[in-house]
Amino acid sequence: MAPQDGPGGPGHHPNPPHADGRGTPGSAAGPDASGHFGRFGGRFIPEALTAALDELTTEFDKAIGDPAFVAEFDRMLREYANLPSPLYLAQRLSARAGARILLKREDLNHTGAHKIRNVLGQALLVKRMGKRRVIAETGAGQHGVATATACAYLDLDCVVYMGAEDTRRQALNVARMRMLGAEVIPVETGSRTLKDAINEALRDWVTNVDTTHYLLGTAAGPHPFPRMVREFVRGIGDEAREQTLAMTGALPDAVAACVGGGSNAIGVFHAFVPDAEVRLYGFEAGGDGVETGRHAASITGGAIGVLHGARTFLLQDADGQTVESHSISAGLDYPPSARNTRGWPRPAGRATSRSPTPRRWTPSRCCAAPRGSFRRSRARTRWPVRCGWHRGSPRNWAGSRRSW
Repeated sequence: MAPQDGPGGPGHHPNPPHADGRGTPGSAAGPDASGHFGRFGGRFIPEALTAALDELTTEFDKAIGDPAFVAEFDRMLREYANLPSPLYLAQRLSARAGARILLKREDLNHTGAHKIRNVLGQALLVKRMGKRRVIAETGAGQHGVATATACAYLDLDCVVYMGAEDTRRQALNVARMRMLGAEVIPVETGSRTLKDAINEALRDWVTNVDTTHYLLGTAAGPHPFPRMVREFVRGIGDEAREQTLAMTGALPDAVAACVGGGSNAIGVFHAFVPDAEVRLYGFEAGGDGVETGRHAASITGGAIGVLHGARTFLLQDADGQTVESHSISAGLDYPPSARNTRGWPRPAGRATSRSPTPRRWTPSRCCAAPRGSFRRSRARTRWPVRCGWHRGSPRNWAGSRRSW
């Protein structure tokens, strides 16, 4: 089939690393030569990893400048990962909410999430570097499944570290990883979640650095991982921007994304950073409420510190020790945030972080028009977060009229 122009056409690269200068080395989007995004990022690592990260940085820069690598990555995304993913108008939800709500359907990608974008890029880079063994961490299991899939596709050995608590919550994904040939190692230390899985993966990498590539699944870690992950997942936003313009003729008023480690959020936000009129909203895991201390809202309730090789916002105590995070959602309970991938101010500015807690909707008549208010659920009840748009003001996030 002949190449076509426009979003989704077979000739359209859904994830061009350098197509328009957004995020290219030396651009305003960073990072600088030392891997810093403003105050954040950088490289805080043991000396044993310095040579490996220098090699990775050099090979990554060469790869994204190589037309053959970009073409092969493009082919894998289109033919294997089922990209670009569609942009879907949620008609009934839009009608009820009073605003046009468009959903970027990353759940329709191969393996069921956005993670496949990053792992295919890094796995292809591993083949280029001549390494055979890949290790990875996973929380909800999506990155682990995607990594196992990419390794099976490219004939690479795969080891996945996963917190023991997450293996219990995500047993189906554990079975999928093992079915794909990956070795899944439950981590029993600490909170037994994503943070601890990353710790164990880093220990493995230090021990086997000459033969192993650490396929980090989120926009965290030492340079060049944040930039590398961003470049491989930025297609989410590049596609969404083109698709929104094609569907509506205008840019969206706002873009929203959940924030755990941050690969999903930075993937969709990055394309809209130059558009000052587009508001960006990141939703962190509020747990039982930021005021309770049982949450995973590192941007809202954390402080600047260093973890897993980078400076970022993270949950820590008065002595600077990392504290356990809490969320019923596997993968969102990660103490650091992806704030290290951008030099955004906190909390003011275009990038806004919110930390919803489980609530249920109750009607309120204190306003001129029917609106919604939230109150805490009973302690034993796990209600999903419910939000909606106030009909009288499409930009006012108020509350839904029923619980799901």
